[in-house]
Amino acid sequence: MRPILPILALVGAISISCGGETRPADRFDSGAAMTLLEEQIALGPRPAGSDASRTLAERLRGELPRGKYQDVPGGLRNVVGSVEGSDPERVVVVGAHYDTKDIAGFVGANDGASGTAAVVELARRLEPGDVRPTIVFVLFDGEESPRGSESFERDGMRGSKVAAKVHDDAEAMILLDFVGDRDLSIPREGNSDPGLWKQLRAAAKRVDQAEHFPAGVSGAVIDDHVQFTARGVPSIDLIDFDFPCFHQRCDDRSAVSEHSLDAVGETVLELLRSL
Repeated sequence: MRPILPILALVGAISISCGGETRPADRFDSGAAMTLLEEQIALGPRPAGSDASRTLAERLRGELPRGKYQDVPGGLRNVVGSVEGSDPERVVVVGAHYDTKDIAGFVGANDGASGTAAVVELARRLEPGDVRPTIVFVLFDGEESPRGSESFERDGMRGSKVAAKVHDDAEAMILLDFVGDRDLSIPREGNSDPGLWKQLRAAAKRVDQAEHFPAGVSGAVIDDHVQFTARGVPSIDLIDFDFPCFHQRCDDRSAVSEHSLDAVGETVLELLRSL
C-alpha cells in the first residue's frame, strides 16, 4: 500500500453492549488467529510467486470455507472462500493480502500476516445463515509491487484488481491491513467510506472497543480497497499506518499482539452480524 498522508496510536478490552450495559464478547478466537500469524512468519519472507507464498496459499485454501484459487496475472493466485448468508443475494467482501514486500529478511508480521490471520479466523467463526449477506473472504496475492517497480499503483494490488472486477456488485468491502500493531489505533483512513466506517465504529462501541477506532480521519492510503471503491463498492480499510516498522525487518513477532487481533476481530465480527 502507499500512503498519501500520515496517521495515530492507542489500546483496549473486550465486551459487548446489551441494553446500555456491556458484557464480555468472546466470539473471535484470537489465540487461533495468533497461531496462524506465527505460522506465516515461520515461513520467512513470502513475496508473491515465491515457494513460501505458494506453500502458504495451499494452507489458506484449506482453512477458508469452500476455499478455492482465483487466477491473478503473472502466475499468482488469490485464495477465496465464502459463507452463505440468510439473504444470499447480498454480498459483502472481507479481504487482506497474504504476500509480503520483497525485502530480504522481511517477514511481515503486521503487514500481511495479521490481516490474513484475522480474515481466516473470521471465516472460521461464521456458519451459513449466521449473518444476512453472503460473506466472500478474499486473500489477495500480489498486493505489494515487485522488487524494482517504480509504481505501486501500476504494479501493485494485482490480486484486488482481479477480485474487484468479479465482485463489483458487492454492497460493501472491508479490508484488514496492519491490524496486529501492539499500539493499535485505527481512525478512518481517508479513502474509506464514511457511512460504512460509522457502522464499524458503532460495532466497536458495542463490543467496548471504541478506543481503538477513534473519531477523526487519518491520511488517505492507496490499498486494496480502492480497487473496489473505483467500481462503486463502499469500502473501508482497517489500517494502523502509524507503524514504525513499515517495510522494515523489525515488522516481526515483537511488533504485534494477540490483544490487537482480538479487538479487530470482535469488532468486524459484530459489524458483519449487523449488516
